[in-house]
Amino acid sequence: MGVDVNEVPESHRGVLDAPFATLATIGPTGRPQLSTVCFVVDGDAVLLSLNETRQKTINILADPRVSVHVTDPSEPGRYVELRGTATVEPDDDYEFADRLGTKYGGLDLRRMDAPGEHRLKIVVAVDRARAVDMSQPGTVGSARDR
Repeated sequence: MGVDVNEVPESHRGVLDAPFATLATIGPTGRPQLSTVCFVVDGDAVLLSLNETRQKTINILADPRVSVHVTDPSEPGRYVELRGTATVEPDDDYEFADRLGTKYGGLDLRRMDAPGEHRLKIVVAVDRARAVDMSQPGTVGSARDR
């Protein structure tokens, strides 16, 4: 059962418009691996476009449990953490990558791929959402804190 990202408290919904997020995956040794990523939020999912050869993608294919951490760029003590399970879909025609690129002023993700490499659309089904404001004691909120 997913958590609709609209359940994130109103006070933190704007954080989800931040330009970048940090994706946490589980590496082959069991240690976390963190990467800054481009993203969009869509209902109860976080959508990413990743190159098939990157370690974060390899990690997701081996273990789909992930966390996406989005920091408020104007107030770094405010953030939203979204935990969930990632599924992988091919994006060989760059349809999703192009859609994501519009959030970044028309960024062409093809420039990040070597010839013969492919893009994948990563869909993170959110099952836990936490909203935190470290400047306000007692204001930690959670859409589902399990």
